[in-house]
Amino acid sequence: MANILYLVHRLPYPPNKGDKVRSWHLLKHLAQRHRVFLGTFVDDAQDWQYLDKLRAVCADVCALPLNPRLGKLRSLRGLINGEPLGLPYYRDAAMSAWVQGCLKNQDLAASIVFSSTMAQYALDLPLPMLVDLIDVDSQKWVGYAKAHRWPMSWVYDREGRTLLDYERRIVSAARMSYLVTEPERQLFLGLAPGLDDKIQALCNGVDSDFFQPQQDSASPFSGPGPHLVFTGAMDYWPNVDAVSWFAEAVLPAVLARHPQAQFHIVGRSPTPAVQALASMHVRVTGTVPDVRPYLQHADAVVAPLRLARGVQNKVLEAMSMCKAVVSARGCAQVIGAPHGEALYEAETAEEYLAALEALLGDRDRAQRIGQAARRYVLDHYSWDAHLSAIDGALSLATGGTC
Repeated sequence: MANILYLVHRLPYPPNKGDKVRSWHLLKHLAQRHRVFLGTFVDDAQDWQYLDKLRAVCADVCALPLNPRLGKLRSLRGLINGEPLGLPYYRDAAMSAWVQGCLKNQDLAASIVFSSTMAQYALDLPLPMLVDLIDVDSQKWVGYAKAHRWPMSWVYDREGRTLLDYERRIVSAARMSYLVTEPERQLFLGLAPGLDDKIQALCNGVDSDFFQPQQDSASPFSGPGPHLVFTGAMDYWPNVDAVSWFAEAVLPAVLARHPQAQFHIVGRSPTPAVQALASMHVRVTGTVPDVRPYLQHADAVVAPLRLARGVQNKVLEAMSMCKAVVSARGCAQVIGAPHGEALYEAETAEEYLAALEALLGDRDRAQRIGQAARRYVLDHYSWDAHLSAIDGALSLATGGTC
């Protein structure tokens, strides 16, 4: 059992959004085998109540407040010194001091960094470093640039270019780095050739014991439906784009065939743009205590993510609950489930409508798809099976001490 420094940009609990699902399961996996020293930031005041949960599994926790508004002001320094804006956003002298204290007093064996922005605290440490990049975030910003007008298009394009340079530096310095899928790994290698042996695919998983059918749960819906559900943090731009596009491009055609249909947008912190979608046929819930009843009683789950990358936890969770899901083609293909058998993929409004018609018009078909979906995630998306790759890399990086 070794001492491991684990640096995460956002408190890894509760696992109620994509990055926190992954960082929490990685923390649980590490804590079963090692003493974990967790350094992280709290950007949601509601999350302070979960510190005791983390202290119960960690040897020490340094959780510092991060005010998003002040963070955005700090990030402007990046325009002056030429670095990605995300680095000064997460730069904190108190975090640096805590890391140095751990290095001095705790006989650390290695550092594990979750997201590129936290690598600034570990790059210069005399420790082997493993980095979970999750996605090629630089290309997310390039995508944002294409979806926005100047001046934000310039800001996002600049962030993409400077962050890619930083991602290359991190991967070069780390003993091993990880991305969520093999296509994402190939994307990065196309942008950073020569680093093939420094980066691996480390897929997401799903907690299939937690996300399982709950036949006795009360329905959160009113009206006959059918009820379509999207889940996710609703202050995240790809999610905002997804529900806005679906409400405008797909839902009217669904309503023409199913006049009592409702589209439920389930997730924390809906932006004004999301709130503006609320109507008789679009329900915006905000934070809910448990997303599972919404999934359980959905007639279909949609994930029309045009800008997001990699394996989407929201899709795996719905599949694990025996739900038929219609997902953006890029997100569906990396999951690998057979199209039309365990998962539907779509790209255009017409394809979404056709898939939903096949499900809403045939409840037996929808049930068969949902059952096949759960079987698929049980067979292919175990967290421990995927995260075991970290164990081998840690052992190699530390000469077998981990």
